[in-house]
Amino acid sequence: MSGAGDASFWPSPVYRDLAEELLRMGRRKTNVVPGTQLEASAFAILWVLSDDRPRTLRELSEELDLEQSTVNRQVNAAIKHGYLERFEVEGQISRLIRPTAAGLDAFEHDGMRRADRLIRVFADLAPGSPDTLLHELRAFNDAYERSTARQDEQHTARQHAH
Repeated sequence: MSGAGDASFWPSPVYRDLAEELLRMGRRKTNVVPGTQLEASAFAILWVLSDDRPRTLRELSEELDLEQSTVNRQVNAAIKHGYLERFEVEGQISRLIRPTAAGLDAFEHDGMRRADRLIRVFADLAPGSPDTLLHELRAFNDAYERSTARQDEQHTARQHAH
């Protein structure tokens, strides 16, 4: 059996090294920032809601790419802490979720802490460029989503064929 250090199953060493760097990023607790108030899940939900458009639980689940039961637990925890609220809209079955004033304040506070961290990282990275990284990461994420969507479609088509 080959290991990551043995490049026999990698098309080239650069793919092996990219996989290693992606694993490093995944292990890093980027959502744990000293001095923040919000749990990572509450920050992620507030990030989605930061466009001032309330969402249903289903919409949040889709946008966060998480199971609805997971998002429901996260939303309930954020409601318990006073960061989110559910409200009814006439003519709509599902209640909507929106940030409270406390949620918006905590989101701004934690967002500034995260921005400070990025500023420090890029200052240390010099001459690296946040613009270059953003461009490449966005292109990578877009290609990744296209590729996995095609793979999922092919998998579903094969399942229906059997």
